Amino acid sequence: MSAVEARGGAGHVVVIGGGIAGLAAAHRLLDRGARVTVLEASDRVGGKLLPGDIAGVRVDLGAESMLARRAEAVALAREVGLTDRLQPPATATASIWTRGALRPMPKGHVMGVPGTASALSGVLSDEGLARIERDAELPRTEIGDDVAVGEYVAARLGREVVDRLVEPLLGGVYAGDAYRISLRSAVPQLFEAAKAHDSLTEAVREIQAKAAAAQQTGPVFMGIEGGVGQLPLAVAESVRSRGGEIRLETAADGLRRTSEGWEVVVGDRAERADAVVIAAPAAVAARLLAAESPEAAAELRTVEYASMALVTLAYRRADVTLPEGSGFLVPPVDGRTIKASTFASRKWGWIAEEDPDVLVLRTSVGRYGETEILRREDADLVSVSRHDLREATGLDAAPIETRVTRWTDGLPQYPVGHHARVARIRAHVAKLPALAVCGAVYDGVGIPACIASAYAAVDQLGGDLRGVEELTANPVQSLHGGAGE
Repeated sequence: MSAVEARGGAGHVVVIGGGIAGLAAAHRLLDRGARVTVLEASDRVGGKLLPGDIAGVRVDLGAESMLARRAEAVALAREVGLTDRLQPPATATASIWTRGALRPMPKGHVMGVPGTASALSGVLSDEGLARIERDAELPRTEIGDDVAVGEYVAARLGREVVDRLVEPLLGGVYAGDAYRISLRSAVPQLFEAAKAHDSLTEAVREIQAKAAAAQQTGPVFMGIEGGVGQLPLAVAESVRSRGGEIRLETAADGLRRTSEGWEVVVGDRAERADAVVIAAPAAVAARLLAAESPEAAAELRTVEYASMALVTLAYRRADVTLPEGSGFLVPPVDGRTIKASTFASRKWGWIAEEDPDVLVLRTSVGRYGETEILRREDADLVSVSRHDLREATGLDAAPIETRVTRWTDGLPQYPVGHHARVARIRAHVAKLPALAVCGAVYDGVGIPACIASAYAAVDQLGGDLRGVEELTANPVQSLHGGAGE
């Protein structure tokens, strides 16, 4: 029985990390009757969810949408009073900038993997489409316990599918390399279907048939008026209003197990706790666990991260003519600098309504392994973004304001074997009573995934391991809900 259980759920729990996972954990713990203290090393809550403004218009400077087909994020937004501010994208039509032109984003695929060759007509070359058709004739490709998304899809359908579509879609989530990213962790539904079918296109068609039979309605993604960066602020306000304490600029320096629970070292003093939730990036979690669980710490030190930057640009609407849709993705194979652009005023109705005379766009730069581009000055990142926007859309107007937001080590990478690493970390952590971990490191980088991870951690403190076991076995597919969207 945990210390929290022994006190009927009313013990003191210290949550380390004030991102959306830590805040969601604190919110749930208060529901369970615990006394909660959140320690956040920076001067604000929210992590990769960052509200801001440009040219007098509110915008997101981090993640801008959340997957609505998972309940956790939308439900939490409703619980903290944001029901009336939930808004789906005004348009979900996007493009892909490849082979010298903006082309409509294909439909009828699962994370870029098509059910038929015709689904990618217009994006792939004739040779690429013909290569997809060979899938039905190829012998089975064994994927074992895990395989890289790019490696498997290229073996079945050819590299062009990966390079032109799978890579930019995955890059929008992880800022990673499709030829390194785990199929099991990043696209779990496709991994399970692929195990059951010899043909990959047949596996995709089965996923599509199941989705059609389920008759899911409503938007795939959801935003919040004022930006999804409003979500952590609202959760933090709810936590404080119910007696929870959030300490900013307060870094946890260490953890000590005692006969009565835990001590969290903060500077030259120790915060006593009956239980601890670590909702921090891998390097911080590794440092905190080094003394009490060197095995978990060693695993956490192997987690790699990608860095990226978001360039937000505001224009006079009268100066700008853009193609239709909400923006476009860019395959790395095309050799461009930006990896995506969002026409934010087109995608989110509330931005256009705040100032109809201002048009906001944003671009993202930086992928796993790319470090040179992120060393450039802000003005250089604005310049290369404007260059690529001009090449893609013809936009040649001068912005009235720009902002560059850098996310150094912002996105954990999920290479082949990530699920096994997470299982090992959790097995080591489980040996320590009244301690749990959560966040983007483990079960998915999107907002619902981080919240689901937080809830599972809280359940674990109460002795219920079902949530942790389910997430470890079946990660939350993040789609485009991460900071790199």
